[in-house]
Parts: sequence; C-alpha cells; structure tokens
Amino acid sequence: MKISGFLNYVAVILFSFVLSGCLSISNSPVPRFYALKAIDSTGESKKFEITEKLIIGIGPIGIPEYQNRPQMVTQDKDGMLKFAQFERWGESLDSGVGRVILENLTAMLPKAEFQIFPCDFAIPLDYQVLVNIVQLESQLDKGLSLVAQWTIIDPKTKTMLLTKRSEFYQEINPHTYSGLAQALSRVGTLLSNEIAENLAKLSK
Repeated sequence: MKISGFLNYVAVILFSFVLSGCLSISNSPVPRFYALKAIDSTGESKKFEITEKLIIGIGPIGIPEYQNRPQMVTQDKDGMLKFAQFERWGESLDSGVGRVILENLTAMLPKAEFQIFPCDFAIPLDYQVLVNIVQLESQLDKGLSLVAQWTIIDPKTKTMLLTKRSEFYQEINPHTYSGLAQALSRVGTLLSNEIAENLAKLSK
C-alpha cells in the first residue's frame, strides 16, 4: 500500500471512531484563576498619621497547610474540605495575602515606606509585621471566617512591641468562587486597617 493511501486509510478509521464515540475530544473545563484585590489607593480609604519615612517590613505571612495549594479550598456543612480543581488562585495564597496587606498599608499609611518579605537587609527596618493566619475557612453558601495572629517587632533590637489575635467573618456574596475571592479581599482590608492603626499608635 502506498504511503498516501495508507494515510487516507488511517484518516478514515479515525473519523469513524469519532463518529461512533470511541474517540472524543476532551471536554474538561478550563481552569479559572482569581486574585485578591487591595483597596483603591486613590479612593476614600482610611488614612492614619505616622512618622514620616518610617520603613516597615511586611511578612513573612503564614497560612494553614491545607490552604497551601493552587486550588481554592472550601468546607461543606460537615466541615469536610473541598478542593476546587478548576477554580484556582493566580498566585500562592501567602504571597497574595502579603501583597494585599502591603498595598493596603501603602494607602493607609502614605507617609511610611514598605518592604515585602524577604526584605532587602541592606535597608534598616523600623518595624516588621509578622502575620500568621491560623484559620481560614469558608462555605460558598454562607461566609468566610479568618483568624490571624499578628505581631509587630523592632528588628533592630529583636523586641516584640505588640501581638494581637484578630477574628473576622465576611458573608460570601455572590455565592461563587469569585464571591469568595471578594470576601477574602475585604477581610484583608479589615486586617490591614487594624495593623495600620496600631503601627500609627506605636510611632507616636
């Protein structure tokens, strides 16, 4: 059989398989990616007075290990974890939370300067904010709860200046993964507001 005839024969066989359903093109969903959003720095965000030119380091940011994955993680009514294979974060969640806190604090404390962890150790920091998210749970049909233990230290003396536990609950609306990303963004703003307020108090 000539090569051209053989290729035509293979094409006919493959076409018949497609028609018979033996061979099909994958209909797998296309993954969707989400990112946390900071407040608009040009908007009406609350601003705090702080000593000018203070340099503040943000991070490291800790998150629960079960959230340390690309898939968005929720819980059902029984508390069982659900990993959304095709609903994913566009960046690692610890990086996203750190970025949002950094952007929010930049808007809330416009006189200060910021470094994100890992910081440039050639630049001496006046304060460093450590954030450990000890709980992050959500149900799409209800809401999102977040518990954060965060600490402000003096990097020069390695002294802890303040430590606090903050708890937040935010309804998820709409009840979708996009709504989940929006809810976590709003909680990130609330946490940033607490951090900014306390940094301003410490600097006086």
